[in-house]
Amino acid sequence: MTNSPSTNSRAGRREWTALAVLMLPLLLVSMDVSVLYFAIPSISADLEPTGTQQLWIFDIYAFVLAGLLMTMGSLGDRIGRRKLLMIGATAFGAASVCAAYANSAEMLIAARALLGIGGATLMPTTMALVRNMFRDDKQRATAIGIWSGVMTGGIALGSVMSGVLVEHFWWGSVFLVNLPAMALLLLLAPVLLPEFKDPEPGRFDFLSVPLSMAAVLPLVYGIKEIPSEGFEPLYVASIVVGLVFAALFVRRQRTVASPMISPALFRGRGFGPAVTLNLISAFAMMGSAYFTTQYLQAVLGKSALEAALWALAPTVFIGFAAPLATVLVQRGVHRGSVVTVGFLTSACGYGLLTLTGTDSLWTALAGAGVLASGAVIVGSQLTDLALGAAPAEKAGAASSLLETGQEFGGALGMAVLGSIGTAVYRHEIGDAPAGAKETLGGALAVAQHLPGRSGDALLASAREAFTSGMHIAAVAGGVVLLGAAALALRGLRGVAAPQQEDQREPEPAEATA
Repeated sequence: MTNSPSTNSRAGRREWTALAVLMLPLLLVSMDVSVLYFAIPSISADLEPTGTQQLWIFDIYAFVLAGLLMTMGSLGDRIGRRKLLMIGATAFGAASVCAAYANSAEMLIAARALLGIGGATLMPTTMALVRNMFRDDKQRATAIGIWSGVMTGGIALGSVMSGVLVEHFWWGSVFLVNLPAMALLLLLAPVLLPEFKDPEPGRFDFLSVPLSMAAVLPLVYGIKEIPSEGFEPLYVASIVVGLVFAALFVRRQRTVASPMISPALFRGRGFGPAVTLNLISAFAMMGSAYFTTQYLQAVLGKSALEAALWALAPTVFIGFAAPLATVLVQRGVHRGSVVTVGFLTSACGYGLLTLTGTDSLWTALAGAGVLASGAVIVGSQLTDLALGAAPAEKAGAASSLLETGQEFGGALGMAVLGSIGTAVYRHEIGDAPAGAKETLGGALAVAQHLPGRSGDALLASAREAFTSGMHIAAVAGGVVLLGAAALALRGLRGVAAPQQEDQREPEPAEATA
């Protein structure tokens, strides 16, 4: 016989300590998204990558991560979430060593791809384990709020940490910093983390793996490239190919006996609306980041490290957002109302961005902070809603679907809002020299070679044009968020209140006779 914990049992000190352990891989995986921002000049000097290789050094991690999230979430449900977590931590640590001591651009690209594979095992697994360890609704909401805050903060912290490390050590140190945390995870996970898996997973559908990757990778690639390169035939074709394979993947999940992503997940109360609204929130968050990072450096003239340090200021708001939302829901405020307020808060953040001039540091930081706070409120509550609606034995697949939606939403936000901003910039810049007409970065490069007042005039014109583009994109983002607020108010009515779990809990894999 197997002892199954009570579905109403409350987590104790052991579970909260285990949560702290789980935050280690989550923090590092999120930091690796931005950890190369300041290391790339040193890498370029040492490894001498081509322009294409440099782009792949940046992008391969996110591409592989997005492409494998659904596969790894489903795999964890089958073989055991703690087991997959430890496999992923081992792979992530080994890949970090390979990346740190890479002696060629090709080796570094391969190591970053391996890091993406490790990251894809860690992200959905940590969320699924939170779902299993915290069965009390209030405790789970608090734990997921912490999860969301760590995830958001890690992305901001990664760029700052890379700047500090590269300033004092060599570029490989940005990867070696992963090792102590992964070693600690491997030591503590068997002691603190319970093992969970689906007791009746069915056969693993191997055909769904290439179908999911063939859907996700071309879509993410095409969407990410359009803001900077425009609607080139290659990127449009990439999106079309991805959509075709996405349709094939969905058809496969609806017809195969043991699907990777069970259509039954969407029959859970609130799961479908939560995934959709979470995607929209990621759209807004990453769409704003596309502008604010450039604004700090190219418009205000901050160095890369200064810009990264200033970008930490909005995290002060973020630290209070998720706990406040959790407290409101626990005190009886309807979750749909809290999510609606989160979207409205993010819309206010975009409103502040429309007020920025070419020298408005604090306005820009306040706008970014308010927007991110709203996004964290939305993300924490929708994650809790989706995981609570999904059967516990399918928590890995559910969390991977949420995170894949976030990847799509973020890429789409950068593409749509970035394209709007670029179109306005090109219109506003007028009769500028050829190299300055495409982007603000190009204008800065051209201005360096122009004499005196001509260079200053081009800089002023380019910065004004970029800021105007940011204003129009912010208006568009705000309209999207207002629409999302209306959808949340309507779509979460009657499904967003905290529910007592009535789903069957998965049996712990460590059976006791």
